[in-house]
Amino acid sequence: MTYDDGLAFRIRGMLAEECGVDERSMFGGLAFLINGNMAVAASDQGGLMVRVPPEETEVLLEFEHTTPMTVADRQPSGWLQISDDGIRTERQLQRWVTLGAAYARKLPPK
Repeated sequence: MTYDDGLAFRIRGMLAEECGVDERSMFGGLAFLINGNMAVAASDQGGLMVRVPPEETEVLLEFEHTTPMTVADRQPSGWLQISDDGIRTERQLQRWVTLGAAYARKLPPK
């Protein structure tokens, strides 16, 4: 499975006014980086990957359609997977894009 081009287009529109945005193929999907730090990605497994403050991971997992991201049988803190059902509307997607972008902006540039 490849990432959803329509989702990538929606994310691109939401980040259009953001400075320092770059797109890169990562994790089999299309990642959106801010100053070299991943904010969100259109996942090749469907849905959205989002980077969040690690200390907020547990609270954010309480949102419907949200699961921990799994990489090599690990679930690193600060990385979430949002299913397609959790990003159907622009409002739903905007919540996660805003959260991921805000966190990426706070990290030191790479």
